[in-house]
Amino acid sequence: MPPRKPRHIRPEELELWQKVVQYAEPLHRARMEPTPEAKPAPASRKVKPQPPRPHQGQFRVGETAMPRSGTQEVASSPDAHIRSHPLRMDRKRFGQMKKGRLSPEARIDLHGMTLAEAHPVLMRFILGAVADERRLVLVITGKGKVRDQSGPIPERHGVLRHQVPHWLNSIPLKPYVLQIAEAHVKHGGAGACYVYLRRGFS
Repeated sequence: MPPRKPRHIRPEELELWQKVVQYAEPLHRARMEPTPEAKPAPASRKVKPQPPRPHQGQFRVGETAMPRSGTQEVASSPDAHIRSHPLRMDRKRFGQMKKGRLSPEARIDLHGMTLAEAHPVLMRFILGAVADERRLVLVITGKGKVRDQSGPIPERHGVLRHQVPHWLNSIPLKPYVLQIAEAHVKHGGAGACYVYLRRGFS
């Protein structure tokens, strides 16, 4: 059976269809004309302002950091820590002590000890001097050995020299200590310190 030929729309049929379309109304106009969905506006991200970074100068390994301007001297050395100790004793007597005109009533040599060994020895010495009603004692720490600082991390020499002033300013020794000062050169200089004790603890 030969295939059927396609049927073409006749002019009168096309004219009739156009009339139907002209008077026809959609049943659901809202469905026929969908409104585009409104996309939410992207929320603007609030960028938290970053504080300005301080200027960092060049710094070499092993170099000593300088204190900031307007701040007190960094007590990285025992000399600075002792100098920052406020004057509590009589000024005239303090001057005599600094010039080496006062003789220590007792002395102890911590040189060569470790921190673990020196701390209890120093406490016994100070408490014993207080019990004996002594006023001026001498604590010898030594200046410490200067070591090679060629490594990446600088090492502090004179550990006892740094630590003894902190022990004297801490409990249980602090209530008994009136004044700390670097010793005169004839009593050891920077490798020793005077400790002037308070009265009235016997």
